[in-house]
Amino acid sequence: MNLLVVGADRVDAGKTTFSAGLLERTGAVGYKPRAGNDFWFDHDDCQKALADGRLYGKDAARLSTADGRGRPPERLNPVHRLWRPAPGGGSGLLGRTDREFVVDRIGRGADEPLFVRNATADVPDAVAEALPLAEAIPVETIAEFNDLAEREYVPAFERLADEIEATDIAVIESYSDIALPLSSLDPASIAAVAAVEPGRTRIYSGERYCRACEIASSSPKDGAIEKRVPDVLDYLDPLERVRLPALGGDERDDPARIARAYANAYDALLDAAGRV
Repeated sequence: MNLLVVGADRVDAGKTTFSAGLLERTGAVGYKPRAGNDFWFDHDDCQKALADGRLYGKDAARLSTADGRGRPPERLNPVHRLWRPAPGGGSGLLGRTDREFVVDRIGRGADEPLFVRNATADVPDAVAEALPLAEAIPVETIAEFNDLAEREYVPAFERLADEIEATDIAVIESYSDIALPLSSLDPASIAAVAAVEPGRTRIYSGERYCRACEIASSSPKDGAIEKRVPDVLDYLDPLERVRLPALGGDERDDPARIARAYANAYDALLDAAGRV
């Protein structure tokens, strides 16, 4: 049984806090297929990973701690992207107007990652000194990136999907407000979905949610762009709407306290999953 946690708000929706408590409640295995952070806005988190010659984010680290299996963050998160602001504007290699992709880490082992470097961006000195970027694959164009995605990114996601589908119960956290973080995962394996935003969560059956994702992806307005949660939810009525109380920092750092505070939401999500 797979439980998907997505964000209905692009910034600080509360996905990781919700997921950490859900891992505590269910004893599930946690996954964060894609993640990213910003060298400027998440500098302390970046420095912590870079000090060990690694690249991962605080969300994957929190999930790793919460599921209690002693796995490194990379094990939960096969692709992590490091961004940096682009104050001068411009579209950048991946079409963002406010920031540019610097480095990707592909792989689930802390000791044998593959790095991909944006050859059109300046790599911060601290990053260049901490990571073995002399061995990184440079990309300069979208065509090069797409070719590399087929060779390296897609197989990494497929291997993760195989592992998730073989797991008795998994909690899968999406990134930003992206509706489906892992396209290679069989939609039929998603039992229920929690769409989290500040102050509440909405609960959906996995089957209906995935069907709505298919409808949204065929929209002429969006084309092949990754579907965002608000667009998908336009096609659905939730099974339940559950309020989420505000939590202080100490509570957010303790999965057991989250599990107690969000018990009603987890009851509703597991009830939805039990209807499959």
